[in-house]
Amino acid sequence: MPPEVDGIQVNFCKNPACANYGIPPLATVARGRPTRAGPQDSYIVTAAGVNVPTLNCRVCGESPPLKSNAGIVEECARFLRDLEVRPNASCPDPTCANHGVPVGAEAGHYQGFGLTRSASQRYRCKACGKTFAVGKSTTGHKQPHKNKMIFALLVNKSPFRRISEVAGIGPSGLYGKIDFLHEQCLAFAAARERRLLAGMPLSRLYLATDRQDYVVNWTQQQDRRNVVLHAVGTADNVTGYVFGLHLNYDPALDADAIERAAVAAGDYQSKLPFRRYARCWLRADYQTAAARSVAPNRRLTKSYLQSAIAATYAEAAQRADVEVAETPDAHQRLPTQGVQIHAEYTLYGHFFFLRRLFSGVEKLRFCLDQDSGMRAACLSAFQPEIKTRAADAFYVRIAKDLTVNQKRAELAASRARFEAAKQAHSELSDGALQVLLIKAAIAHMATLGKWQDCWLTHPLPDMSEPEKAVCYLTDCGDYDVDHLARLYQKASLHGIDRFFMQVRRRLSLLERPIETASKSGRTWYGYSAYNPTSIVKLLGIFRVFYNYCVPGKDGKTPAMRLGLAKGAVGLEDIIYA
Repeated sequence: MPPEVDGIQVNFCKNPACANYGIPPLATVARGRPTRAGPQDSYIVTAAGVNVPTLNCRVCGESPPLKSNAGIVEECARFLRDLEVRPNASCPDPTCANHGVPVGAEAGHYQGFGLTRSASQRYRCKACGKTFAVGKSTTGHKQPHKNKMIFALLVNKSPFRRISEVAGIGPSGLYGKIDFLHEQCLAFAAARERRLLAGMPLSRLYLATDRQDYVVNWTQQQDRRNVVLHAVGTADNVTGYVFGLHLNYDPALDADAIERAAVAAGDYQSKLPFRRYARCWLRADYQTAAARSVAPNRRLTKSYLQSAIAATYAEAAQRADVEVAETPDAHQRLPTQGVQIHAEYTLYGHFFFLRRLFSGVEKLRFCLDQDSGMRAACLSAFQPEIKTRAADAFYVRIAKDLTVNQKRAELAASRARFEAAKQAHSELSDGALQVLLIKAAIAHMATLGKWQDCWLTHPLPDMSEPEKAVCYLTDCGDYDVDHLARLYQKASLHGIDRFFMQVRRRLSLLERPIETASKSGRTWYGYSAYNPTSIVKLLGIFRVFYNYCVPGKDGKTPAMRLGLAKGAVGLEDIIYA
């Protein structure tokens, strides 16, 4: 069994209704037939494919694949680094008693000693007498007065070449400005989100989690394969605040160095969850996965939505690792810079990051897109909260491919249904009437997929979520029907879907690429990124802009509604923080 690392062990039954939920297998068991003398386990280790060991739960029959806890810890640590406190300047003399004691920590260590020519503050160490300067955030920048303009252009769908033209700055200068803005945004958000890490009290959060794919252009005519990356994000449906946005790409790693280290560690001879670099895509593994890829077979036989849900279950059941939805094909490749991470490890890291962030929240309600990897990651990270009924999880599925006219027809039918019910129950408020209609729908839920999940067809869908269906993943049978109806009523993905829509509309680099028949499945878009690191930085910048700078119709930003800001933040307040 992959050993527990830093308190994280995800290898157990993922069925919340099972007695084995949250209980890992025994570290060792005796070989041979069961005996009274030796300990017996409630799991059997089997295999679902080459290098894919799985657990078979003897209680309920679930077969979750094994995962590397070390790989999950590495991913979570990668995300938590953005929230670390950046050390302030201290005495540069390593032999001085004040070395490592930051300026401003407490009085008596340093004294002000004037300004430098660039107006940076100079200090003198009282212990050794050495002087040193603490630069401003813009120290060393040329034309710092253009930072605000470039920030505004980046988040308002201006292509990089147009930004260079409007701001009068060259490509190298522009990329330097993006690096600077990204660092300032991370520092600004971290200073506030560390309050969440410290246990900021919140009563309830209704969270939506989904993924979005991004295509990186090819850079050589000889190799026209795209890099396809996946970002997972979680937003609060009430405040709109986006708590985490993580890409399955680590720019800090060197692909050649990882490949050499993996070969030296014998990773290619080890099963996937026991590898030293389990979270990283290795080149030979990627080529093998691309060669095995097949187009999904979607046969629509029921209603559109139920058919799509059943098809997603069928595809998951056909995979060797049910939690791996990532399907590289012959038109895709790994990035030439940095390292692409297995998407399921990014999902696990994302949810364990959220668990650290939500230590002060009393109740959590997760609404997940129908994705078996997302379900497993959520139910693993929040297993203690789910067990104590402080957290619940739902699948939410909508018909995303409907035209505007079809959505309007759905909305008209929904309103007609509501008006008819209102005439029959005129004594009820609108909220109570919605609960009544959902209670009626609970009695007619459909059982779909290999795992026999019960899906409720929402009686009152809207334009943003047409043909909505909801599945309660953590139903332990302890809620009455009124409580259940209210939970189904609040189940939605609109918080994260709205953010992802704004990403497409406001960031030219991440606008949806165009695929044509002449490209044989390949895509190329003039504004798309050529370096995945640019996607990481633009997403980081935009998340802060979205959370702190953009007021809604109520005049409040998501950060204001959550309690992390008192007012809308100006761009200059982030740039010069």
